[in-house]
Amino acid sequence: MLTRVAWHNFILLSSRNFSTSAIMERIPSRWPRPVWHAPWKNYRVISGHLGWVRSIAFDPSNMWFCTGSADRTIKIWDVGTGRLKLTLTGHIEQVRGLAVSNKHTYMFSAGDDKQVKCWDLEQNKVIRSYHGHLSGVYCLALHPTIDILLTGGRDSVCRVWDIRSKMQIHALSGHENTVCSVFTRPTDPQVITGSHDTTIKFWDLRYGKTMVTLTHHKKSVRAMALHPTENCFASASADNIKKFNLPKGEFVHNMLSQQKTIINAMAVNEDGVMVTGGDNGSLWFWDWKSGHNFQQSQTIVQPGSLDSEAGIYASSYDVTGTRLITCEADKTIKMWKEDENATPETHPLHFRPPKDIRRF
Repeated sequence: MLTRVAWHNFILLSSRNFSTSAIMERIPSRWPRPVWHAPWKNYRVISGHLGWVRSIAFDPSNMWFCTGSADRTIKIWDVGTGRLKLTLTGHIEQVRGLAVSNKHTYMFSAGDDKQVKCWDLEQNKVIRSYHGHLSGVYCLALHPTIDILLTGGRDSVCRVWDIRSKMQIHALSGHENTVCSVFTRPTDPQVITGSHDTTIKFWDLRYGKTMVTLTHHKKSVRAMALHPTENCFASASADNIKKFNLPKGEFVHNMLSQQKTIINAMAVNEDGVMVTGGDNGSLWFWDWKSGHNFQQSQTIVQPGSLDSEAGIYASSYDVTGTRLITCEADKTIKMWKEDENATPETHPLHFRPPKDIRRF
């Protein structure tokens, strides 16, 4: 039997035989190598709104998309040409949330006026309103399989509505500040919310109770993105962008760079290209698998706007994932696509695995 002193000396001798550099060299091999992605470029700028553009949603047929603005209107645009098809009025404050149903001819909107509206797109008018929020409504999502709508707002509550009866099914309360991001999925947890209180909550939709609270962020969680095919999601805050597994919410890793701004918008496509848009007009592109930041763009404000209006408030890929649309503070909507002339030779992948393997 080794005495305690002898054991201590053995440990010290053993540790001297392994240099720290050798340990650090072995660690990065565990980090996934990023996939090469072509850089994205802006190919169209659409003007028409008279205020900040705050929200966007695509039609499931990919023929048109709608945007909501601080000018209190919702505008519907043709995806192919970027032409304005229709302007809808009815909100009396800025429109912060939009969603288009894939089962009905309905579009849903929510805004700072506490109102949540259901629009019939055959008649182009409001057919239902959902009353219950005590303050501005900041985010909105449609359940993929059940006829329910989720809205989150400044009253710190995420409300669950029956689309047809206008009944409030649940008031999901537990956040201590504004609920500013929400997404839904067909299996548990069916509802995930992010808040200015820095937490992310998973909700049990049957009982209206919290299942899990994630406390990894230190600042407001203003944007989240569910991967379209994998069972994981990312969340963005001014402190970092983090990736989590579903359904339990295990922390995977931070993204390998810091945007150092308030991130309002986030989206990911099936090719594993994630995009984040910031208050300072920065648009960063990431490889989903590795967290590698492969492109940093800066939006250009349109003539007549101030440099301080280079802010990105919402973003979304189209149904195919080949077009990206950003909604901006200079009152414009910008369309982006991959540079078809780029190759791994013209745009090589500059990737260094992180030296520090601590992922938290």
